[in-house]
Amino acid sequence: MKKHLTLAALALIGMGAMAQEAAKADTTGFVFTHTKEIPITSIKDQNRAGTCWCYSSLSFIESELLRMGKGEFDFSEMYIVYNTYMDRADKAIRTHGDASFSQGGSFYDVIYGMKTFGLIPEEEMRPGVMYGDTLSNHNELSAVTDAYVAAIAKGSHKKLQTAPDGTPLWRKGLTGIYDAYLGVRPETFTYKGKEYTPKSFYESLGLNADDYVSLTSYTHHPFYEQFVLEIQDNWRWAQSYNLPIDELMEVFDNAIENGYTIAWGSDVSEDGFTRNGLAVLPDLEESQDLGGSDMARWLKMSAAEKKAESITRPVPQKWCTQEERQLGYDNWETTDDHGMHIYGKAKDQHGTEYYLVKNSWGKAGKYDGIWYASKAFVRYKTMNIVVHKDALPKSIKKKLGIK
Repeated sequence: MKKHLTLAALALIGMGAMAQEAAKADTTGFVFTHTKEIPITSIKDQNRAGTCWCYSSLSFIESELLRMGKGEFDFSEMYIVYNTYMDRADKAIRTHGDASFSQGGSFYDVIYGMKTFGLIPEEEMRPGVMYGDTLSNHNELSAVTDAYVAAIAKGSHKKLQTAPDGTPLWRKGLTGIYDAYLGVRPETFTYKGKEYTPKSFYESLGLNADDYVSLTSYTHHPFYEQFVLEIQDNWRWAQSYNLPIDELMEVFDNAIENGYTIAWGSDVSEDGFTRNGLAVLPDLEESQDLGGSDMARWLKMSAAEKKAESITRPVPQKWCTQEERQLGYDNWETTDDHGMHIYGKAKDQHGTEYYLVKNSWGKAGKYDGIWYASKAFVRYKTMNIVVHKDALPKSIKKKLGIK
């Protein structure tokens, strides 16, 4: 009898130690293990400029060239930005201001831009050079150009003035402003001993802009068809293929497993998207898998306490439905905020899956410019993605009619 009591006491002590260890493990913060990592180029800093769309897209293109065995490149964001802003001003003026004019843009601006205008190396047109800096600050530039474009687009003009060669005078004036703040676009340059134009440089890389597709997932348009995603920065009215959310997530995983990275457009205004390298979608109602005494503590927390804790350690993630995604978009809770670059996958210490995200905020956050976005967050808050068409599973390519 005494022996049995001793064994029981030891068992209880062991169980108590195990519970303490589980609770301790749950409060140690996030411990990530990378399960797939695709090569990327160095992290950049967009600084004080609404140019994430360009930084993320060019990062994606640079990784495409690494995948293709073409070597490492660093392309000039400001060259694409300059050309894009000129085109966006033209659209705003042609629509008398009904098309928005701002610093933002879309992934398609880069895909269209490299095909139409070409690409140039970073050293040919660096950010901040025109005002003695190494990073962009477009606050003053935007104040000037926003007012300039609005004065033309929304002014009571019966006729716009043109130069003798037929060029609208407003275009000459706006070109002067961008020359002053961004630098003059080079017509030719020398790269590794060879002379190029921006177009011939792009053509030398072996890229095909038509190989890249945009995908999204919303129910207000038919699935497996293309539609113009209704966001202000999609001012070129580019179309995206519409997939059910489960199939869109299948594209994410198939792409990464097969060595393709992803240009990712997302809403980052949620509390779960931290400024410290984490994007999570905590399930504030779920209490499973938290373990022993820690679960009891979780159940006693208020919603605000749970929300605060969810960005300090792993907690259950909410798996949204197609309907919840649509509601978030329809009621303006999900907005087109930020473009980033997904290049791999990871798991935390509890097995929850995350995507590796390269941001364009310099070496910000706990992970030096890299974010860990839970699969649950990505499922709910993805606005659209751009991938190489061969990154799609064959069955999905067939449904979309992509060859």
